[in-house]
Amino acid sequence: MKIRPVILCGGAGTRLWPQSKNNQVKQFIDFGGWSLLEKTLYRVKGTTFDYPIISTNFKYLKKVRSYLKKFKFKKYKIILEPAKKNTAPAILSSALIKDIPNKQPLMFLPADHLIEKVSLFNKAINKNKNNLTNQNIFIFGIKPTEPSSEYGYFLTKKIKANINKVTKFIEKPKKNKAKQIIKKKGYWNSGMFFIRKDSLINNFKKYQPNIYKNCLKSVSKAKLKNNTYHLNKASFLKVTEKSFDYAILEKAKEINAIKLDIPWSDLGSWREISKIYKKNKSKYFKKKNVYYRPWGRYVNLFKGQNFLVKELTVNSRSSISLQKHHHRSEHWMITQGKPKITINRKKFFKKENDSVFIPTGSIHRIENLYKKPVKIIEVQTGPILKETDIVRFQDVYGRIK
Repeated sequence: MKIRPVILCGGAGTRLWPQSKNNQVKQFIDFGGWSLLEKTLYRVKGTTFDYPIISTNFKYLKKVRSYLKKFKFKKYKIILEPAKKNTAPAILSSALIKDIPNKQPLMFLPADHLIEKVSLFNKAINKNKNNLTNQNIFIFGIKPTEPSSEYGYFLTKKIKANINKVTKFIEKPKKNKAKQIIKKKGYWNSGMFFIRKDSLINNFKKYQPNIYKNCLKSVSKAKLKNNTYHLNKASFLKVTEKSFDYAILEKAKEINAIKLDIPWSDLGSWREISKIYKKNKSKYFKKKNVYYRPWGRYVNLFKGQNFLVKELTVNSRSSISLQKHHHRSEHWMITQGKPKITINRKKFFKKENDSVFIPTGSIHRIENLYKKPVKIIEVQTGPILKETDIVRFQDVYGRIK
């Protein structure tokens, strides 16, 4: 029996746009000829998987259909949620549809994750398929590349030759605590998991009977039209709003880990997105987008909807003007050098791989006091991303009128 991929595509992606109500949804953002949902659909195209099931809502339906058409999926099912109830109801209702046999292996994938070395990922899934039972759950861990406070972690112990049982979950620890967890061989909790349909049902019946009862009603009364299940609204509104982690993972007894050492990110911050542009800089670089200034130069790498990615190079003993912006905020990731940064009344130094957020209206400056040029990947977000949105207060190059 092939593995059925279930893609969770209902998230709003608000983490990237803290100052905007009209934010773009992360899985649909065009990052330069590709989006995260495209990457996810491409990942489930191989022989490992059966046709996909996509859990989403009416707001995203048109967009989801356009991607399925682009990738020439002739068979698929869409599950439309009538309200946002977090991941536990989304996961269960997707699995309860009659198209899925009781012992079907299910691979749950968020639509907004970036995974490289897909062949290793698929190999790990196939290797563990026969270890699935009617009770257990396999979650995917990523070997940490740094002590990050942006991800949850888990610890494990080996119980069989190829099976690692999860002994503890740790939710987004502070950096120092993250370092200790990594020393104990902790892994990032990726939010992807592998389970049989009967195990999912058994765990929900045991730990979340209310969610199970109302999701079952919502699915059994659903209307199926054009490969799309419209879940019953009256039943779904009675469902308790809970994440799958809190509803099931923190209660279930048989949780095992599939450990992966592959490049992975949920691109949940502009810092993570900056890393992608830094890594693939040559792909985005165009000579016509290089602009020289008295302090150095900047290169426009990519302009998306309401965001612009640049690389700034601040020469030795140089500084940009003390300035602010009315219409944009900025996210900086230092890729070289040790800049002195001013934000309003605060002055501080940053080093390579550090990041800084400049809210709209904040007075700020970058100074390079050293011989080595400072390089920064800058992501501007806002409705107006032009040079005209610079208000200068001090400038050593005489650019204040």
